Amino acid sequence: MSTDRIRLLDFSDPKIKTLHVTWFAFFLTFVVWFSHAPMMAYIKEAFGLSGAEVKALLILNVALTIPSRIVIGTLVDKYGPRAVYSMLLMIGGSICVAFSLAQTYEQLALLRFLSGFIGAGFVIGIRMVGEWFPAKQVGVAEGVYGGWGNFGSAAGAMTLPTLALIYGGDDGWRYALATTGVIAFIYGIIYYRIARNTPKGSTYFKPKKHGGLEVTSKKDFFFYIGMNIPMYIALAVLTWKLSPSNLGLLDATATNGIYIALVVLFLIQVRAIYHVNEENLKHGVPEIQRYKFKQVAVLDVAYFVTFGSELAVVSMLPLFFLETFEGLDPIKAGLLASGFAFMNLVARPTGGHLSDTIGRRKTLSVLILGLAVGYFVLSQVDSGWWIAAAVIASMCCSFFVQAGEGAVFAVVPLVQRRMTGQIAGMAGAYGNVGAVCYLTVLSFVDYSTFFMVIGASALVVFLFVQFMDEPSGQMAEVLPDGTVQLIDVE
Repeated sequence: MSTDRIRLLDFSDPKIKTLHVTWFAFFLTFVVWFSHAPMMAYIKEAFGLSGAEVKALLILNVALTIPSRIVIGTLVDKYGPRAVYSMLLMIGGSICVAFSLAQTYEQLALLRFLSGFIGAGFVIGIRMVGEWFPAKQVGVAEGVYGGWGNFGSAAGAMTLPTLALIYGGDDGWRYALATTGVIAFIYGIIYYRIARNTPKGSTYFKPKKHGGLEVTSKKDFFFYIGMNIPMYIALAVLTWKLSPSNLGLLDATATNGIYIALVVLFLIQVRAIYHVNEENLKHGVPEIQRYKFKQVAVLDVAYFVTFGSELAVVSMLPLFFLETFEGLDPIKAGLLASGFAFMNLVARPTGGHLSDTIGRRKTLSVLILGLAVGYFVLSQVDSGWWIAAAVIASMCCSFFVQAGEGAVFAVVPLVQRRMTGQIAGMAGAYGNVGAVCYLTVLSFVDYSTFFMVIGASALVVFLFVQFMDEPSGQMAEVLPDGTVQLIDVE
């Protein structure tokens, strides 16, 4: 496969302008979403939190993103990324401001849970960028979008503690967090004014029905339903973690009520999936319009271990450095930890570029193997290490993690264009399932074991990746007038 060079500084090109305004929207969502991480030392002191309560906040921060990425993916395919991104930034910014005003741990927990909603922003830009860039450039473009966007967590870690000191006083951290929320809200208005869903003259393809992915065979129908189960299990695990037998943030009635609600929601989703696919199951799908759901499933588990581990590690790494190495203060620990997310600037575009040039499956396989090795190395870091060596090890590991994310989303727009938002939403949700799983593991084990668990799971995912087919040829999309349009995927 060949790739055309993308001129990132050519702002006269509408697609480059769209890429830049969209990655900045994603950047702000990550600043807001992980604004609490570098502030956690201040929050812990201000509220007198225990270690278990801190870990609960970390898990809560990624929980709502599981269902919200599915919902946002559906909304994007139906209404377009422009309106949905604007709405998300404004709501997410408002929640961030409310979090900065919290007075009790219960308020912190609830608002941290709601903050996970803004974590769905990534899904929106995947559809937007996929609409503006051709297949031979989409990997690099998605990598730039994801890399600069994910850098928001590192930017927050590097700047928010200093901003809190500039504001000064015991409430400096509150003003710093509120500032990020206000900026996100304002940019939501700006984005709506300057972004467009598609290039001029292009068709914005939409699914015929909403409520679930369209599949093209009975086998894939049951496969799809099965792939939804882990998301509900992750939410059930989170509920159990907050139940009276653990952290006690939920009473027995609320815990059982959530369990029942999850079962009911799953049954409702199964019914919706059947409704979307009823006609296809009864009458079949023309060969030219078919796709294999296993492509989606492989991308899901790959994102589980790549983005899932990144979310978990970004959430805990400042505390890891603070507790592992003596003499560090929260600002220094935050700066050291920011190196992990900083690699997004280079790694995700590189992963996308490699996917565009040397092959989708080969790239993903190599990067996930590198990820496994990286986490096994981090599992050996202790107080006897030279701090610089620990930071270098975390950044090397991070390169494979985030390049792997770039490789995953280089493939997402090439599965089925009209459902790109939903496919991105499901893969993104699996990333959050991974985060919940890994952070739950962290609540039971030490840091070394935590890193080893991630590395071992990556080896399992490597085996799954070998079942992915290399995208080739063309995908078929049906125009509003019923004619079929073919779109290149290589």
